[in-house]
Amino acid sequence: MSAVGYPLVLVPVAAVGLLAIALRPLTRPTVGRRRLALLRAALVTGAFAVLTVEALGAARLLTLPAFAVAWLLFLSGAAVAAGRRRRRDAARALVRADAVEVLAAPEPALVGANAGPAAGTPLPPPPAPPAAAGRVASRRAGWSATLAQAWRTAGRGERLLAGTVGGLLLVELLIALLAEPNNFDSQTYHLPKVEQWVAQGSLEFWPTAIHRQVTIPPGAEYLLLHLRLFTGGDALHNLVQWAAGVGVLLAATRITAQLGGGRRAQLLTAFVLATTPMVALQATSTQTDLVCAAWVACVATVALDGLHRRADVGAILTLGAATGLTALTKTSGLAAVGPLLLLWGLAQLRLARTAYSRSRRQVRRTVAGSALILLVAVVVVGPFLARVTAEFGHPLGPPRLRESIPMERHDPPSLVVNALRIAHTAFDTPLAPLRRAGAEAIIGGAGLLGVDPQDRATTFGQERFPVPSWYPDEDRVAFPLAGALAAIGAAVALTRPGRISPTRAGPLRAYAVVVVAAVLLHTAMIKWQPWGNRLLLYALTLAVPLAGLWLDALFRRAAGGVGGRRPVAAGLAVTVLATCALAGVLAVSYGFPRRLVGAGSVFTTTEWDTRFLRRPQWTEEFRWAADAVRATGARRIGLVQQNDNWEYPWWLLLRDAGGRPPELVALQSVLPERPPAHPASVDAIVCTGSRTACTALVPPDWRVQFRSYVGYALPPGS
Repeated sequence: MSAVGYPLVLVPVAAVGLLAIALRPLTRPTVGRRRLALLRAALVTGAFAVLTVEALGAARLLTLPAFAVAWLLFLSGAAVAAGRRRRRDAARALVRADAVEVLAAPEPALVGANAGPAAGTPLPPPPAPPAAAGRVASRRAGWSATLAQAWRTAGRGERLLAGTVGGLLLVELLIALLAEPNNFDSQTYHLPKVEQWVAQGSLEFWPTAIHRQVTIPPGAEYLLLHLRLFTGGDALHNLVQWAAGVGVLLAATRITAQLGGGRRAQLLTAFVLATTPMVALQATSTQTDLVCAAWVACVATVALDGLHRRADVGAILTLGAATGLTALTKTSGLAAVGPLLLLWGLAQLRLARTAYSRSRRQVRRTVAGSALILLVAVVVVGPFLARVTAEFGHPLGPPRLRESIPMERHDPPSLVVNALRIAHTAFDTPLAPLRRAGAEAIIGGAGLLGVDPQDRATTFGQERFPVPSWYPDEDRVAFPLAGALAAIGAAVALTRPGRISPTRAGPLRAYAVVVVAAVLLHTAMIKWQPWGNRLLLYALTLAVPLAGLWLDALFRRAAGGVGGRRPVAAGLAVTVLATCALAGVLAVSYGFPRRLVGAGSVFTTTEWDTRFLRRPQWTEEFRWAADAVRATGARRIGLVQQNDNWEYPWWLLLRDAGGRPPELVALQSVLPERPPAHPASVDAIVCTGSRTACTALVPPDWRVQFRSYVGYALPPGS
């Protein structure tokens, strides 16, 4: 990490804290005011980070000095906004205090304007501090006093829930700081694109054999770019997903509160979500699914506010920013954002027609607000889509991308079979007989419907259903416990919402409809794939609040009943929660590819062994080739690779003694308008994957060395 990097890394954190003060909701009462303020601050900071990358990238200024100036200006603006908000709040509090004091003061005795108290008459006691002054002092106490008070009043079970969540977050933070990035996709395209941006100083597309480096939405990588420029490396890259995990918990618990859940229901939501292995493992990763889930959850919690009151400009801008950030991070998240915005719009129209005399004006205001949401979203995601459209003639990229992940058949039998396969993979357990029985039933049912369960039009690549997905691997681990609890909560919320939230039955049912619609849209849009569980993380985040509400209602009814089935059901629920805790602890302890104990532990594994835990057999091959090329002093190095090969290790291993990265150029290109470099224009060539592809591009008189996966080629005399 560079010396300048230490303070600069803290600037976004400080900005979020200051903005959380400036963006506290004005409307009282507001559910989860502090959480809403933090989520607003995160959205503003995220949007600023994205727009900064776009603006400086267009100016070819993706450099540390430019980013440092931008962030210091942003921090100054946040500090000014926070100061103004504090002064405004203090002034309002004093006005309220004066009003209370005037109302509470006794009327003076009418004995003359200059008359004082009679001799020997005791002076009246000083007035008691007004309630408003007490509220000011309470606010000054801040988060620490609030948390301390909550802990003192919590029961043993609530403390256990909160302690488990807090402990998992701290352990995940430790792993995120200690472990080097080693996610497979990050080695292929997440991190190479960040290095390419830094190398060229802009966001302009480049020749590459890995189309995902330029076609997959880069929202999360934009955030990584800031850390890369601040620190000069990837030591803090895992913190982006960890912070997203914290945001997911804040948003999910606030959603629970908005739907009528008390403290226990909110803690149950946080507990179920935090102990889900997929969440625990992704929180220490450079994947992008938690980032997407966080932005979607922000849309959800802000949209729910719109069910009960007219949205102001701030709420509309927030919804637009969250929508744009979702689209820029992972387009699959729009399957939830669309229904959420539709729910928000319908609620705003209902409020306009029932609560205001000038309904037509309010309807027009709602339409204008919806247009503003889309406009803000386009401002955030539009520049990337414009580059993709200019390059490939379509905003969704080349045909190979549009046909590989989205469903190509939409007849009802195909949709049903796809949904069943996705559910089977999501609910997988270590019980192999159960997995086989479920898969055989789905395959048999597909045959009866006349659908091929391995149809390429509904199945990603050359993969074949089924696959085991229960093992705690960040790319594919199932979530049977959280998924089952969420499914039960959704079913009860749809059929008998009053049983779990008597005061919010209508909003609860509407929210459950949105969650179910999001899941159905996902299964209708996305092909089955072995890694599909992580793509569902945003939907799971939205569904878990329903589980928390249902569990809380179950425990509440069990405590009020004597005998019968209620205590038995509550006991079963406690068993499931204990199993959830065990799953979460095992995920952070033994999960792959970052774990606390065992082979591959972050405490005992070297840096390069950690980076190559996914493919340990490649470690020495990459280092062997890099050492040979670096020994020649080569600076312009050609790349020969295929679409799923690892590129990122070359950016690290081929740095010179001073840490300066190499100039890596592709000798193949899948971008029609971006021709690759000519082999004769480079000082050396490094290859991965195919020896045949390597030798086909190497000049005839060059010397080629190749092992099982990695090779290199040098010109004569090197």
